[in-house]
Amino acid sequence: MTTTLDPVTEAPPARPEDEKLPLPTLLGAGLQHILAMFGGVIAVPLIIGGAAGLEGPQIALLVSCSLFVSGLATVLQTVGVPWFGSQLPLVQGISFASVSTLLTVVAGNGAEGMRAAFGATLVAALVCLAIVPFFAQVVRFFPPVVTGSIITVIGLSLMPVAAGWVTGQATLNGAPNPNYASGANLALALVTLAVVLVLSKIRATSRMAILLGLLIGTVIALFTGQATWNLAGAAPFALPQPFAFGTPTFALGAIIAMTVVMVVVMVETTADILAVGEVIGTHVDSRRVSDGLRADMLSSAVAPVFNTFPATAFAQNVGLLALSGIRSRWAVAAGGVVLALLGLSPMLAAVVRVIPSPVLGGVGIALFGTVAASGIRTLSKVNYQGNQNLLIVAVAIAFGLLPDLSPSFWHSLPEGLMVVVDSGISAAAIVAVVLNLVFNVWAPGRPPEPSHLAAAPPRLVQEGEMEMLSGKGEH
Repeated sequence: MTTTLDPVTEAPPARPEDEKLPLPTLLGAGLQHILAMFGGVIAVPLIIGGAAGLEGPQIALLVSCSLFVSGLATVLQTVGVPWFGSQLPLVQGISFASVSTLLTVVAGNGAEGMRAAFGATLVAALVCLAIVPFFAQVVRFFPPVVTGSIITVIGLSLMPVAAGWVTGQATLNGAPNPNYASGANLALALVTLAVVLVLSKIRATSRMAILLGLLIGTVIALFTGQATWNLAGAAPFALPQPFAFGTPTFALGAIIAMTVVMVVVMVETTADILAVGEVIGTHVDSRRVSDGLRADMLSSAVAPVFNTFPATAFAQNVGLLALSGIRSRWAVAAGGVVLALLGLSPMLAAVVRVIPSPVLGGVGIALFGTVAASGIRTLSKVNYQGNQNLLIVAVAIAFGLLPDLSPSFWHSLPEGLMVVVDSGISAAAIVAVVLNLVFNVWAPGRPPEPSHLAAAPPRLVQEGEMEMLSGKGEH
């Protein structure tokens, strides 16, 4: 007898990412995401603008444009339009992966260096946009043994970022930083972390623990003199000027180098999309990956028009999804709108910049640690009996951590290859995929679908089936 589902009463459940929230919760959750990634967004234009020898107003322009483009890219990724946007709660920001290559391109050449950097970014993004349909097919090579390794590496590789926010830089303008790793900064970070932990335990504040932790930590810093309230000279509104540094220039060497970087970014974005799907418990197929990658590359192609750099998926916010329990893409979309508005208002951006780095570091410890814990949870579902999955996990995580544990480990390699493996996330992804193919797909004597069986959660085999297989069951 065949049964059919009633289309009215047996409708499939809604996707968790489509959850609709009350407006105050929506805005609060979106603001949490923005504050969690704000430091990362402004860091890239500050680094590259300084290396190019730009003046203060020009660097401020880069920062505002980075916020504006990141906000628009986030809205595109979360809301989505046909062919563009994964419709996942995935925040977009200015990519750190491109920094080393862009520094080589700008190399103190001022506006001319910026024009070359923007031209290389534009062409590289368009090239990668064209190859998305082919690249997205790799999603079938990401079973739990692969995604769990990658998610774990994402969290662990972000911990030095949190530590750097707490300690600050060892040197400032070539001189030792007297406040480096100071006890006061460490205390502020730990107090902020404690606030987040306490608020996470309280039912009424658990969803807003990160936002409230940032606010309370900043208020404490204002009272202790570790933060300053200074909005002098910040305009309330300013539209970004397209091609403010002039028409982009196109140097073949810079374009090739940036294309390699953008391929690496696509690997990282694929990993981030799969990580978000795993954390919020939703299905991610090759179509969603390709739509997410297209949004990534389109945003990166538009970014140079508005005087900024590749705008791609931000791994920093994955932990916030797990920690807050808010899985709605609309919350992140609301955050994207706020981020774009910050880019249009230098005064609002200056208000957010009041948050001191140690406060961000205290929050980051919880956020990034949660990402690593999510990866470990995924790895706990993998079957390690009678296969080499443990070795896959071990080697993938090792390759993912090498760039952070030994920053010069790969620097004797050719530039193109070094760009790929010097990113811990992309290195872990490539190694995990290749080893999964070698041990679980291509290995002789495996079942017809070895990667599925070797990397599946243990619960796929029921207790009664195990008894029958061991000869203990009744016949």
